[in-house]
Amino acid sequence: MRIGMRIGIEFEDESAPGARRCGGCTLCCKLLPMQSGSDRSSHALEAMAAMVEHGLAQPRDFDAMMPAFDKPAGAKCPHQSHHRGCKVYDRRPFGCRYWNCRWLTRDDTDDQNRPDRSHYVIDLMPDFITVTEDDVRTNIEVVQVWIDPDYREAHRDPALRAYLARRGKDGVLGLIRFSSHEGFVLIPPAMTTDGRWIEKQTDKVVPERQPGERIAGIASASRKVVVK
Repeated sequence: MRIGMRIGIEFEDESAPGARRCGGCTLCCKLLPMQSGSDRSSHALEAMAAMVEHGLAQPRDFDAMMPAFDKPAGAKCPHQSHHRGCKVYDRRPFGCRYWNCRWLTRDDTDDQNRPDRSHYVIDLMPDFITVTEDDVRTNIEVVQVWIDPDYREAHRDPALRAYLARRGKDGVLGLIRFSSHEGFVLIPPAMTTDGRWIEKQTDKVVPERQPGERIAGIASASRKVVVK
């Protein structure tokens, strides 16, 4: 299992009866991108320090950590073993330690199948998009859903749509990603003028943001936006 930043989130004890485990699922290892050098950026170093400060890691946990490497979204990780998980788990790069799967946390996902069966993973960390209307720029929080490009219609899963419909009532959109650069914004009924689902195509999907930028954008996001 990949370790995410656990600040403000209750994680289930993996040893408890009924706790969710990755098992043979390695879909996040395929869908999520990685970029060499990303673990040496100031943002990554700040995040490591925050994990230590909040008791999520010990400094020695990073001693044997292997450097990040280039892996595009949708490409199998070279360290991924079929149905056996990560072959370098104890030395995995920081990006793998930082990211986590919402299905594992059971954060409003009890009705969803394991990612390798549903063909999508929901990012635990929120993000935002910026909408411009009448020259007014507004940030709106989004939940990122990475779709297996071999199953492009997986975003129509009723369990996923029900989850996104619930998030829409809190003013949160869905950002459906097929890769780092391809995807669309999925607007739930609670945030549309006529109560329909809207798949809003975009010429350029927002790039993955650094943690600090995410936090600042989400902090200023509007929760009362109706998208036309």
